[in-house]
Amino acid sequence: MIARILASKLLAAARQLPVVAVTGPRQSGKTTLVKNVFPGKAYVSLEDLDTREFAKSDPRGFLNNYPKGAILDEIQRAPELFSYLQTIVDEKQKPGMFILTGSQQFLVMENLSQTLAGRVRILNLLPFSLEELKAAGLCPDTPEKVIYRGMYPRLFDTKISPRDWYPDYLLTYLERDVRLIKNVGDLSTFQKFLKLCAARTGQMLNLSSLANECAITHNTAKAWMGVLEASFLIHLLRPHHKNFNKRLVKLPKLYFYDTGLACALLEIENEKQLKTYPLRGSLFETLIISELIKSRLNRGLPPHFYFWRDKTGHEIDCVVEQRNSLTPIEIKSSQTITADSFKNLNYWTRISGQKKTKAFLVYAGDAVQKRETAEVFSWKEIGTLLRKTC
Repeated sequence: MIARILASKLLAAARQLPVVAVTGPRQSGKTTLVKNVFPGKAYVSLEDLDTREFAKSDPRGFLNNYPKGAILDEIQRAPELFSYLQTIVDEKQKPGMFILTGSQQFLVMENLSQTLAGRVRILNLLPFSLEELKAAGLCPDTPEKVIYRGMYPRLFDTKISPRDWYPDYLLTYLERDVRLIKNVGDLSTFQKFLKLCAARTGQMLNLSSLANECAITHNTAKAWMGVLEASFLIHLLRPHHKNFNKRLVKLPKLYFYDTGLACALLEIENEKQLKTYPLRGSLFETLIISELIKSRLNRGLPPHFYFWRDKTGHEIDCVVEQRNSLTPIEIKSSQTITADSFKNLNYWTRISGQKKTKAFLVYAGDAVQKRETAEVFSWKEIGTLLRKTC
């Protein structure tokens, strides 16, 4: 098993609270993680039809089978259990009794907030990070390989190719998860919507334009975007409010959590195709933003990341908000750094007045450099950058 950074936070949470919930996309490694961290705890999968029927029809009787607690996998399949879990943990007052996993953020969070507030710690697990792959000696040697393959554990556990695995993953997602969150009648239109989102990764999201292209209403597009967020497929990066007396854009930027999934939706057939692909820059930016988000979530912290862009087109790809400081990060998909690469960072430094604030630039090359404007990091050294900023 590839060691997961979140494991230590999971164990610590279970020593403090009676319930710990691990949410994340399907196949991100949640089950493997909780089984590994809690090897002596009973395991129950609510994906099993008979088990789920028992839990839904007789929740009290079902939970009575686990007086010492249990791992309840895919808890959103049996929401009837939540109220009974509250009664049990309040009565026994023991930390780490129940470990829950769920692949639908909205359904899990809604039930947890209603019934287990103050009794549960919620952690998020995304697919592997570059930090985790590098520690295991499994990190691909080019950004194109990483972007095309993606980070889902199954692609590293087996020799299955991304071309074979992602179509099945998407089919399972459409047939099971989408219908569970929202009754989407026309799955073919939803699949088209998903592909159009992939074509917009790393770009500002205009829902009206997306709705028109997909021939659906604005409200439907908004609801479907919520489905993708709840499924941990996409993340909307919000613009930072700091304007420095400049007018700012208000639209968020759309990013896929996993570049391999985006590549599959874009029908990219191999990593070589990425070298000249029109969206290569957006996909590389998606990779780095995803790594930044994972770095925070893997440590049990909220991802306080934004982007900054004014009406004249000056943009900082990522702004890290920490205490009272803002740290700008520029992302360049080229393998060469030129003076022009620092244009937006120089502009930011000039108008922000934060001359002592650190600034970073991540690019697709290999060298790590210290420049006057910013520290330059290779994508391979993203872990070092994360430790400085996150």
